Amino acid sequence: MSSARSTTAIINDSGIAFGTSGARGLVEQFSDEVCAAFTVAFITAMQASFSVERIALGMDRRPSSPAMAAACTSAAHALGVDVDDYGVLPTPALALKAMADGVPCIMITGSHIPFDRNGIKFYRPNGEITKADEVAILNAEAAMPTLPAPARSEVSEAANQAYTQRFTAWFPGEPLKGWRVGLYQHSAAGRDLSAHILSELGADVVVLGRSEAFVPVDTEAVSDEDQAQGRAWANQHQLQALFSTDGDGDRPLLGDETGTWQRGDIVGLLCARALGIEALAVPVSCNTAIEACGAFQLVERTRIGSPYVLDSMAKLSEQFARVAGFEANGGFLLGSSLETEGRKLAALPTRDALLPALTLMVSAAQNGVNLSQLIADLPARYTASDRLKDFATEKSHALLAEWQTTPTLMQQTLGLEAAIEHVDSTDGLRATLVNGDIVHLRPSGNAPELRCYSESASQAVASTLVKQSLTALAQLS
Repeated sequence: MSSARSTTAIINDSGIAFGTSGARGLVEQFSDEVCAAFTVAFITAMQASFSVERIALGMDRRPSSPAMAAACTSAAHALGVDVDDYGVLPTPALALKAMADGVPCIMITGSHIPFDRNGIKFYRPNGEITKADEVAILNAEAAMPTLPAPARSEVSEAANQAYTQRFTAWFPGEPLKGWRVGLYQHSAAGRDLSAHILSELGADVVVLGRSEAFVPVDTEAVSDEDQAQGRAWANQHQLQALFSTDGDGDRPLLGDETGTWQRGDIVGLLCARALGIEALAVPVSCNTAIEACGAFQLVERTRIGSPYVLDSMAKLSEQFARVAGFEANGGFLLGSSLETEGRKLAALPTRDALLPALTLMVSAAQNGVNLSQLIADLPARYTASDRLKDFATEKSHALLAEWQTTPTLMQQTLGLEAAIEHVDSTDGLRATLVNGDIVHLRPSGNAPELRCYSESASQAVASTLVKQSLTALAQLS
């Protein structure tokens, strides 16, 4: 297969764009030619700064992922670049291995979005691509080579083995011995790997909810069904913890002994505190308990998306020795290598689900307390979030632009009882009310959805603010 068109023309015609987590689009948009064009453009962009003789490749369990991986492999081979194929695995496991080997990598995943969509994440040899790299990929104007028929390379288990070693070395012995941990496997890329690592740490793993059909778990918008299921599982199996991830294993879903799923930013906060992190970079949507708890010397707020968190982390690393970041979805980015009692945890500046979940479980187990008790001393700030699907992105932007200049219209439209004290347009529109409550609206970067985040001194109020706001917005769609 060959094409006379450039990579830029093929990508532009596909309609696929970069969002906050890589290139995302409908499955039918990711044809063999389009996947090949992205691969050629990525390798070309990397060759401007690195010698690229090999790339690493991984994928999630979406039905469309194997074909996309095969197309990317064939494109790399057409350029004379070898492919280390690690098969189905969590994104952070792929990134860890690729960074250790000093090679770029490609992850085929749509993360938590529905199975009729998919995506491609790209990594430099030293970590996630930057916004500048995204521009370079989209504008590569590289000539498409003659492509062989799509085909995969032999799959290696080396990345899964390195990811396992990361945690068994950092948490030596069996610190979770005596703990029953429910593992909601669904269709997560790392479902079997997570079971193995938890078992290696001594946990009695109870496998739950395994599915061969793809399940789009969103750790920022846990469904009422999954919330009820979590409580039922904890009661039925007498669990100390309940763990799951999104589709590609970079966002955690951690439940306590009651089966209550904890908010991702609270999990991130507790993990950072337990690791002795000095400076944090977090998106503007995260819980203000991060600053209020007083555990960190500096907290920098960014736009939503790991590239912005990474950029802030790089600046913080110039001043502080122990730097990390996390997102509201719980994905934890370790910006500095850590050492304690002769053990070392290498930096992994990309979202990871296992580190925060395991850190909290081990901390609770070693201190002889329940997971819920780790949260007890935090400031009483509660968050909620959900999304309105099929809400045109153009309409979202128009509404928020109008409300930024006239906040009273936002208050009236959403039926907010308290007046808006000020608005923050760092990313979307974040309105702080005179009573301290927060309502934050943000259009999705890769789907026609409008997300709503809220914060209050009461969980009930925070949840009500989200439901009330999305119900009002639905009337405008």
